[in-house]
Amino acid sequence: MSALKVGTRGSALALAQTKALAARFAGEVEIVEITTKGDTDRSSLSQLGGTGVFVSALRDALLDGTVDVAVHSMKDLPTAAAPGIELAAVAKREDSRDALCARDGLRFADLPEGAKVGTGSPRRAAQLRVARPDLEIVDIRGNVPTRLARAQGDSETGEGADLDAVVLALAGLKRLGLEAAATDILELIDFPTAPGQGALAVEVRADDAPARKAVAKTDHAPSRFAADAERRVLAGLEAGCAAPLAAHAEVADGMLFLTAVAYATDGSKKLTASHAYTLDSTSVAELAAAAADVAERAVGELMDAGAAALIA
Repeated sequence: MSALKVGTRGSALALAQTKALAARFAGEVEIVEITTKGDTDRSSLSQLGGTGVFVSALRDALLDGTVDVAVHSMKDLPTAAAPGIELAAVAKREDSRDALCARDGLRFADLPEGAKVGTGSPRRAAQLRVARPDLEIVDIRGNVPTRLARAQGDSETGEGADLDAVVLALAGLKRLGLEAAATDILELIDFPTAPGQGALAVEVRADDAPARKAVAKTDHAPSRFAADAERRVLAGLEAGCAAPLAAHAEVADGMLFLTAVAYATDGSKKLTASHAYTLDSTSVAELAAAAADVAERAVGELMDAGAAALIA
């Protein structure tokens, strides 16, 4: 049997997380690097629009047979179904929280007034403005080491920093072995994360039963349906993955909990909806019903409060 061709973006983070996950697929695998629009266009995510820019080229490679499997960071995945493609697995989620990586070991509360904090995420920018209106938020792009260097300087010399801090996903830092760069962990109560953050999505062609079988054991139902609830909020509000919208769900204590927050990009306002569903079991059918229920209620509450206009 020929090797399973696994497509991924070519960034250090994408390669690290794909290789770690592909090691759990059945049989021999071959990693295939695919360049996406998001890798070549250095515009800000708000200008790019976010939706599909890190995904479309991988999906094209899947459909034309260049690869048999595509691995994505789930927060990059559009919510609309892709014809001919199936979400075959969602791997067990890594810690989904955001991390502050600051100069001189500074924690968030200790950043000086007017400190420059870098992020390419409109959600993170809005959250930072809500929590600390005094901060100067700087729009940045680049891979994880490049962004880290903007705050903490060159990893060897410490030179070249032009920001006081950057905010990055803790999951990405961990997957790259760079978690020591985090000087503070931003807790979910004040900094809920992007829909799907920390989870990896595995796609195959809808008619490719062997590929589906090869990746099946990496599917983690609680992570899949927590992410599903979050992404249903994104879809229900018709927001792209670059919108100032947070949604975090988890399965715990016999319940599925969801909190969703919509922000004004300038940090002047936020709207929050939190809902829970009591689980009779952790079967796929029960988890799917729970995800749909809490998301529908959260979307309804946020829409009634004016969230669509807020995040537009």
